[in-house]
Parts: sequence; C-alpha cells; structure tokens
Amino acid sequence: MKKHFFALVFLLSAVGASAQKIPYTNCPGCWLPDSLGNHRVVLTFNGTGKAAKVIIPWRRRDTDPESKRIIIQDAKTGQKITNVKFGQITRESGEISFEPISGVGTYYVYYLPSKNEGRSNYPKGTYLKPEQTASAEWLGEVGSGKAIPAASVKAFQSIDAFNSFYPMEVIATKAETDALVSKHKSEPFIVFPEDRLNSIRMSKDLPQRWIELGEQTKYTGQAARGENFAFQLGIYALQNLQNVKVTFSSLTAPSGKTIPAAALFCINTGGTGYDGKPLIKTVDVNAGTIQALWCGVDVPVGASPATYTGKATISIDGKPAKVVQLAIKVSSKILKDGGVDEPWKMTRLKWLNSTMAQQNTVIAPYTPLEVNNNTISLLGRKVEVNKDGFPKQIQTHFTPEMTGYTTTPNNLLTEAIHFHFINAGGSKMNLKSQGVQFTKKEAGTVQWTATSTNDTLQMQVTASLEFDGFIAYTVKVKALQDVSLKDIAMHIPFKKDYAKYMMGLGQKGGYRPENFEWKWDVSHKNQDGAWVGNVNAGLQYSLRDEKYVRPLNTNFYLQKPLILPSSWGNDNKGGIKIADDGNAVLANNYSGERKLSKGDELYYNFTLLITPFHPINTDFQWATRFYHAYKPIDTIKAVGATVINIHHATAINPNINYPFIAWKSMKAYDDSAHAAGKKVKIYNTIRELSNHAYETFALRSLGHEIYSPGKGGGFSWLQEHIGDDYIAAWFVPEIKDAAIINSGMNRWHNYYVEGMNWLTQNVGIDGIYLDDVAFDRVTMKRVKRVLTKDGHPGIIDLHSANQYNKSDGFNNSANLYMEHFPYLNRLWFGEYFDYEKNDPDFFLTEVSGIPFGLMGEMLQGGGNKWRGMVYGMTNRMPWSDGADPRPIWKVWDDFGMKGTKMIGYWVDDVPVKTNRAKVLATVYKKDGAALVSIASWEDGDTDFQLKIDWKKLGIDPSKATITAPEIKSFQPGKTFGLNDKIPVEKGKGWLLIIK
Repeated sequence: MKKHFFALVFLLSAVGASAQKIPYTNCPGCWLPDSLGNHRVVLTFNGTGKAAKVIIPWRRRDTDPESKRIIIQDAKTGQKITNVKFGQITRESGEISFEPISGVGTYYVYYLPSKNEGRSNYPKGTYLKPEQTASAEWLGEVGSGKAIPAASVKAFQSIDAFNSFYPMEVIATKAETDALVSKHKSEPFIVFPEDRLNSIRMSKDLPQRWIELGEQTKYTGQAARGENFAFQLGIYALQNLQNVKVTFSSLTAPSGKTIPAAALFCINTGGTGYDGKPLIKTVDVNAGTIQALWCGVDVPVGASPATYTGKATISIDGKPAKVVQLAIKVSSKILKDGGVDEPWKMTRLKWLNSTMAQQNTVIAPYTPLEVNNNTISLLGRKVEVNKDGFPKQIQTHFTPEMTGYTTTPNNLLTEAIHFHFINAGGSKMNLKSQGVQFTKKEAGTVQWTATSTNDTLQMQVTASLEFDGFIAYTVKVKALQDVSLKDIAMHIPFKKDYAKYMMGLGQKGGYRPENFEWKWDVSHKNQDGAWVGNVNAGLQYSLRDEKYVRPLNTNFYLQKPLILPSSWGNDNKGGIKIADDGNAVLANNYSGERKLSKGDELYYNFTLLITPFHPINTDFQWATRFYHAYKPIDTIKAVGATVINIHHATAINPNINYPFIAWKSMKAYDDSAHAAGKKVKIYNTIRELSNHAYETFALRSLGHEIYSPGKGGGFSWLQEHIGDDYIAAWFVPEIKDAAIINSGMNRWHNYYVEGMNWLTQNVGIDGIYLDDVAFDRVTMKRVKRVLTKDGHPGIIDLHSANQYNKSDGFNNSANLYMEHFPYLNRLWFGEYFDYEKNDPDFFLTEVSGIPFGLMGEMLQGGGNKWRGMVYGMTNRMPWSDGADPRPIWKVWDDFGMKGTKMIGYWVDDVPVKTNRAKVLATVYKKDGAALVSIASWEDGDTDFQLKIDWKKLGIDPSKATITAPEIKSFQPGKTFGLNDKIPVEKGKGWLLIIK
C-alpha cells in the first residue's frame, strides 16, 4: 500500500466552536478503485478482543445503501476481513461489527465497490451486492450480548479530489432538515448563497454545510476589475414554486460609483439562444428540492477598487419575494479577457449567452449574394423565385469534372417547385398569388415573402437563401373556412440528368431507383428528406414543421428521435414517391387526406440545399496529409504529413470535447509544430461532454437544456455525483474520462464558439477534427468564422461512422451532415463503411464527397487503396503497413499532382476508359502526361484494355508510353503496350502513367 497523503479539510460548526469534526481527505493512488470503489472510511481501533463495533455517520447521497456491498480491510496486511456483521445501514449512518484481525490499528471500510461490465468505452457500472461471509462461530460470539469495544472514525476518504463528496455532497440528516423546515415552515422557500467554487450538486438533499451555516441573507464575494464573476443562490423549496425569477439592483460603492444592474445576470432564468435569439426560461421548483441559480456580474475594468453593494430579489408567482444583499469587494487587480483563463472559477459562464460570429457574413470561398429581378446569384449557382415564392428554376454552373465553372447552366428543374391542394372530390384547388416581395437583400442572406389565396385556403410563404446555397421555407397554410382535403402535396420536378443518384429516406447512396416510395417512421428512422442529384448539380430537401427539433445522432437517435411533423406526417398518412414522370423525375411529397376547420393552421416547412457547394480543391488534397495521432513532431515530420490531428484521450487533449484543461501543454506542442512547418487540429465536437468540465454542475442546474434526459448509469463517477436523469456516453478507461450526452441545440453552442475562438487566438490551433456532429449549420458557420479569423487556416475535417443502422435511425452520414459540408475541408467516412462489397455509385455519393465539392479519405479495414484512388482518396497516417499511404503519396510527388485536372470516370467524356463496364478509370491530367487510376469492381480476376481519346488527353500516341511505377503493397513496376490486355485482380487496380 502506498504511503498515505492526507489533504485534510476540517469542518467547523456554524457557531464557531473549535471542536474538530471528522475530516474528509483524499488519498491518490492509495487503492485500486476498480475493485474497491472510489470511497472509504478510515477506522482506528484501540481495543482488544475478536470484535469491534462502529457507527459511521457517512451521510451518503446515494440511494439504497443497504443494497450495496461493504468491504472491510485490515490496513496492516491488506487482508479482507470476512467476519463482519451489519446492523442498520442507512444513508445517514451505518452500524458495523467486524473482527479486528491485527488488533490495535487502522481498518478501512469501502462502501461503494463497483465493477464495470459491458463494452469498455460504454461501461455499465454495477454496484456489488451485499455478501455474508462471517462464520457462524464468530456471529455467535458477537450476538452473545457481551459489550463490543468501539472503533472510531478517523476520516472519510476519496481516491482523489475529483471523486470527493466534500463539501457539497455530504447530506444533512432528516432530523436536521426537519428542524430547518420547521423553523421556516411559514415561508415558501429558503435561500442559501454559495461560493462559485462550491458548485451546488444535489437536488434532493440539503448539504450538511448549509445546515451549519443556516439561511443567509447576504452574499459577500471578492472579484477583480474586468472579471466575469459568478456566484450561486441555492433555492430550497418548502412549497411548489412556479416561475422563479431573479432581478438585480445596481451595485454601488461608497464613493457613489456603480456597476449597473444590466451587468448582472442569471443563466437559469434567461439569456441568448444558440441562434442569437433571446431565451426566456421558466424555472419551477418542486417542494423538497433544490434549485441552483447561477448568477454573475461583469465587473467593469474601469470600476474603482471598493466594496459594491446591492441586492438580488428572488420572486415566485403568488409568493412573497426574498432579498439577498450583495457585497462584491472589487480589488485593484485587472483580469485580462474577463478571467476566462481560469475557468475553474466559472468565469466562462458568460460564454453561454455569447453572440460571437452570429452575423451572417460571407465566409470564403463563397461570394456575396446578388439579386437581379427575381433571380438570386451565389457561388456557382442561381435561384429564380416564382411569384408564389417557390423556386421557378435552380441552376448550377459547375463542370462535370467538378474542377471549375461553366457558362452553360445546369437546370435542375423541368418546372417550378409547387404545391397541390386537392379537395375531397379530387379536384385541384388553385390559389392566386399576390406576388413575391423581397424583404432583405444582404451579402449573406436574401429573404422574401409571398401570399397565395382562394376563398378556402391561404398559403403564406416566408423564405431565405444564404450564401452557401441553403434555403429555408416557412409555409403556413390556413383554412379560411371548413374544408375536407384529399391531399396537400409539394412537387419537385427534377430534370432527369440531375436525378441520376439518390441518398436518404432509407435508400443507400447510389443510383436512384426507378420507382421509390417511402413512409414516415420517426420512432425508428432519422429520415425526413433526401438528396437527389448528379455530381455537378443536385438538391437535398428536408420536410419539417414549426415544432422541428434536431434529434440526437450517433448511437442515440432512439433516445431523442424526430418529432413527426403534423403537416407532412399527418398521423403517418404522408409520404414521398419519387419516380419518372415523362420528361421529369417527380418527387411527390404528399400528406394525405384531412379535414381543416376554419382558422386551422398547418406548417409545411422545408429546407433545400443546392449542391455542389464549390469546385473540388484537388491541390489541397494532394498537399495536405493528415497524421491522426499525438506523436513527437520529428516523428510526424519524417513521414511527410503536414497536418496533425490531436484526438481526445491524449496528454494535451485528455478530456472529450473539453480541450481547456491541458491547454498550456497543447500550446507548447502547437508552437513546436508551427516551428517545424506543421499545422495542428484538435478533436472537439459537441455530441457529448466530459465529466471533467468545470461547469458540469452549473450546466446541470439548467435542467435538460444542455444535457439530455436519460436513465443514468454508466461509469461509477456519474452515478455517484450526477445521480440520475442523464445519458452516459463515451468513456476512456485509462484516464477515467466519462462523458454525458448533450441535448442538441442549446446554449452550450455559444460556449463552444467562444471556446474555439479562445483556442485559436490563445493556443494556436489550426482547425478542428469533428467526430460526428451534434450541432446544426448555424453553429458550424460561427465556428468556421472564428477558426479563420485573423488569417488562421481553420481547417475542418469530418469523420463519421456509417449512420445507417438501428441506433442511428438508418440515415446516411453524408445526408445527415450535408448542411455542414460547405464549411469542411475533408471527409473521413469511416467505420462500418464497406469498401469491398459496395458499388462505385455508393463510393461516389456516400464516401467520396465529390458531388458536394469535397474529397475524402478511407478508414474501415484500411479501405481499398485501388478503388480509393479513383476518387483521389488514400488512407490517413498512421495505420498498418498494408494501409500506409506513403507509397501513393510518393507517386503523387514524383508525378507532380499539383495543378493536375481530375477527370473522373463519372464524366461522360473522360479521355481514358476501359473495355470493361466494371473496371473504371479516373484521369489526373497535366500537359504531356496523365496519371490514370484503374479500379475493378468485377466479380473476379479479369483483364482489360484501355480506350484512350488521345486528342482529349493531349498526348501523341505515336510517342506515348504506359508505365506502372512500382508501388509497395500496391503494384509491381511494369510497362504496357498501347493495346495490351492488362490483368487486374478482383477488388484491385493500377496506377498508370501515360506520357
């Protein structure tokens, strides 16, 4: 056993008595928590005999302690004591008799031993059940009625400070609580002001600390000038409380100088939403429970050193208010940036209400929107708005190769997108439009409205187009009189050339089926729309209503699924049919029959994304080589990588989605990388949040705003300190980092944006690595803005495991995350993507990113390097030898890939083809030479001949050579004649140089 190190903390009584109470101590490394739990009681025995008795006043916050095992250990020998008898075991105390096998000495009582079962990264922490190990002989002696010598409690001990229950999780006894309630029985609630360093953690038990302190009517704190100073007001409800509010007066110094009331805030009662809109929260507190109100004051830099006094008034509907006097002593010290470099002081709570980067300014490479009559132009695309407000035509101007622009437009539609209103008799109900009106014309956003009516229905359309090609429609249909309808449907008539591929609605990415039908099933499927298109022109659309909430994803969809839109879904009568319709491919989005009463309103909202977003940047692909591991800079430099991805669970980024604890080490590493000409990106997303976040309990005080409701469980720390009502997420056993699932769209996104800005400006990160995404495009745009501010590169790559499974709601990763694609630099799709058994159309649509202006890399099983190169994809370092991308990187460098033009097999007039339908060729062309990537999807080994358009290739065939350079683990070196049959193994291919 290691030598104990006790960090003693003594509790003194509220009246100032000097009597020492049982200390709470921490003893890092003194025992193995995986076998004995995180907590123990240290006992001292000075008696004699075969039995000792102790009553431990442990004041436990966990429920049902009598159902959990207790292990007693002899400190001298480390031996487990088997002769143990338990008396009454409650949350307040435990009565235990045991055999002191070493006589006088120290004994340990481990009272929360647990074991982790199931998957190591998603453990199911289980507390061991009580056991009976005492011998009948010993029990007989203990039960003989003889007096048993007493052992005494020396200390309560935790494995480390992070696991400690002291002081805010040491519960008051029932008697203490009852006495307090009796004293205040005529009052609706009691207020306990609390320091920011003592986060209020429990909602159902008062801490013993508050019993000793008693109700306080004054809070005193010390702050620096310029500090974002936080404090708590703990509300203990004696009655049911509705609509708890906190208002503040100005704070005034003796000199008459003031800190205005507007500088004080409470995050629990309101703030600013993730979308920049005002957020008003209703706080209700049930009788017998605790609500922490996290408050703060932004101390002005110009405040004079003095004590500023004022008051906080806590009001409740229909109940008397209470006033807490505030006294903030402001020192002469000035803190930089509000003191956010000391987050353990809760100085970053202000970030929850940040509006940083909310203004919809244009982000490179996009260009300002231009409006000419009813046509809006944006990068590579145009939208013509019809008089009813819907797109009359959507155009793209991207070449089939996706390497540039064309003056000849690609028209997506055969006619305007339009709605059909069909009455019960089957007749179409025509609505007359009053014309479209543009209400906003800005560089980043154009908005318009239109109203169409007849004597029965009114349709009000409000829409906005943003600079990246995202269109949001709010379509309100109102009944002007009672009406029975057979259907309300929206038709999207695609031109066949631009409905070649499809992805979504349960359809795996690939060629669009000739006839497709789909029905709503939100309980099981994260499906509300699809992408239909070709490589250089396409459209994603999603069907929603006014109650749309972004669901959870990545293993947790079923715990917070889509809400069925009452309009489109219509009690599951609605659906989608996509099929050939003459010259068009018609997407018929129908909602089925229904009756509307006069005044009823339905929202047929939908969103559109016009793809692709920009041409592919092939030079970035060839020059930017990711190294996905935390290794010494020299090691990474030696392999030729240019960008380092620092995952979580590493020394400089230990905690998942909270890269603020080891930031000084991260900065030192970043500085070293920059000196070596390398860039560094870090893992940081929002889907879940580490339990090591300093703000964990402040965020818990916000109810379900930040954290999703759930059944709890998981790693022992979560069960012991969070308690219940959460979803346990990713866990790293090596560092005991346990995450909790984020609820979706909330103010943590504001914190996230501020945090990314802080890391960029202060730590020097060059971008982020996203491992699936739990935020929407609003936050993505803000993040891209702060990452690229002041000339920073702001590189973002997105990894996703294949989301097409039960836990993820059978969605396609590319379809799910398409709204983020305009701001990504690379894809990495990912675990569970099968690179062997899927066809080229799947690779193209779901994996490569090319139809959206992106390129990617492979992951699962090392990918298929022959097929990958058809799309310009390799693996990412460092992986196994067979998946090592360096041999291919060397070919790129030797050939000189920079400046080449990529002409994929999907381009009709690609200059090099083969005579085999399932042996495909992509050309990387430059003056006088071409690198041709060949990959086979044939069922077995075969051979092929090249079919070359020498004129398009720009090479004289009489002087041409075809060479296969030797590439380790890829192909042997060889030279072929122009008409040779070239052998190719199943699932493999070639890289050929023609010059």
